[in-house]
Amino acid sequence: MNVVGHYWQLRDRFVEMRSPWLTLIGEHLQDERGQVLEYWRIEKADSAVILPILNGHLILPTPNYRPGVGEPTLDFPGGRVAQGQSPSDVVRGILQRELGVASEEIAQITPLNTQGWAVNSSFSNQKLYGFVVNLQSTATIPANRIAATYPITQQGIHTLLQDLSCLQCRAVLMEWCTQELLLPQALPQAVETQPISSIR
Repeated sequence: MNVVGHYWQLRDRFVEMRSPWLTLIGEHLQDERGQVLEYWRIEKADSAVILPILNGHLILPTPNYRPGVGEPTLDFPGGRVAQGQSPSDVVRGILQRELGVASEEIAQITPLNTQGWAVNSSFSNQKLYGFVVNLQSTATIPANRIAATYPITQQGIHTLLQDLSCLQCRAVLMEWCTQELLLPQALPQAVETQPISSIR
């Protein structure tokens, strides 16, 4: 038998279904008490979520339809990390696809984590990588690509957290706030949301 982790042993794999998006696996595992359990999991590509910042505002692209919830949702730009790519390899392509941002309009790319965070360790091997991208102050984002902008203030972050339902997006945002000591209670109180045209 192949040893899995420190305690459980793999007895057999009875299902493996592959698709371009994921692999569904069914296995029998023996736990530390000797009980044999039927367990299902998926293997899928890691993901990257990006916080784009332009002139003191976080920029969110127009919502995409999410089949998992059956409706469009407000999210930060993000995408899959294909096999053979590093997480940082996909950042520029994601920003180009979702916001129309050219590479030369990117001032700085900052990774929030070098070791991926497990998205759901009991069910999947997928890991999440977060990035903060500061855009050049002169960057131009087409208005039809922008769903909303949020000032980096206490009220701005608070409102954004109320509007975000994506757990991965919320996790990346809170990690950035923690690393930058930008927890809502530490941010400036004053806020005035600016129209899109004034932040380009």
